[in-house]
Formats: sequence, C-alpha cells, structure tokens
Amino acid sequence: MPNPNTDLAALVGSRICHDLISPVGAIGNGLELITMSGDATGPEIGLISGSVSNATARIRFFRIAFGLASGNQLVPELEIRTILADSYHESRISLDWLVEGAVARPELRAVFLALLCAETALGRGGVLSILRQASGIWQVVALSDTLTLKESSWQAIETGLPPEGLTPNEVEFGLLPCVIETLQRRLAVTRAEDRITLSF
Repeated sequence: MPNPNTDLAALVGSRICHDLISPVGAIGNGLELITMSGDATGPEIGLISGSVSNATARIRFFRIAFGLASGNQLVPELEIRTILADSYHESRISLDWLVEGAVARPELRAVFLALLCAETALGRGGVLSILRQASGIWQVVALSDTLTLKESSWQAIETGLPPEGLTPNEVEFGLLPCVIETLQRRLAVTRAEDRITLSF
C-alpha cells in the first residue's frame, strides 16, 4: 500500500527539481552564448560552467531518486547512462551501469536511492556497480579497500525501520525501505570486508 508520507515527500522533491532545472539551464545557455561571442576568458567561466553542469546532473538524478514515479513510465537506457555519467564525473567514485534497456521509473527510483546509500560507504573512493539479474533482482554493490559505514543508518535499512536522528544527508536511508515496500519487494544487505551489496 502506498505510503502517503512518502508520496508527499516525492511531490515536494518533484516540485523543487522542476523549479530549479529551468533557471540552472538558463544559466548554462547564457554561458554558452557568452562563449560563442568570444567574450569568455579566464578560469572563472570554466568554474561556473562546471558548477552548472554538476548542478544540472544532480537535479536530474534527484528528480528520479526523490520525485514522484509513475508506474507505467520507462526511462530510456541512454538517459540513465547520461545522468549517471554526469553525476559521477570527476568523482572519486567510478560507476558501472551493467543493465541493458529501459527501466521502469519506480524501480529506477529505488536503484538511485540505493546508490545514494551505497555511496556513503565510499568516503575514500571506490566503485559502484549496478546489475539486474535475469530474475529481475537488482544489486547495487559498493566496492572499496576501506568502507566507511555509519552503523545506525545501515542497521535501519536492514531492519526496515527509519534511522533515529535522521539528518538531511541521510534521507535516502529513511526513504529506501518505504520505496522498496511500495514495489512489494524485500531489501537485503550483504556485507563483506571490501564490499556492501543492496539487493531487492
């Protein structure tokens, strides 16, 4: 059964991303026009351009992770790969998307939230891998020689209960169990010395 609190959070996420993407895009278009006119010189333009690109990528990522997801909406593979490539550009984290074809937006929302959870374990860098088995089971794997895990957050998603003292930068740990429940799936977390795997 859909959680009304989760749906409301998704509506808020969708609204924020919708309202931000246009002005950020306009800044990018303005920079492109300045560059074409030949007036763009110095490292400042490069810094602004890089920041705009990063902001645009994160907004597109967050729109899927935190926004409203229609059950019959498919996200094309090229769009997914572009969002992920732009989001993890110049990051200490390498990302391998090992899934072919379009993905239903509700499932992709769960995958992106799982990615945000797994990303917190790679404070010193590492590799994130995403695959979907023939059975339809998703796996998000964080791999690193040194994992950094906040036990309260990980125990929360293992038990399905929201973590106590949830902070804004941990909101994915509160949302992921709710989204998985909406998909009528079960979330499993497997730990090893050099990796942590989220399966659903």
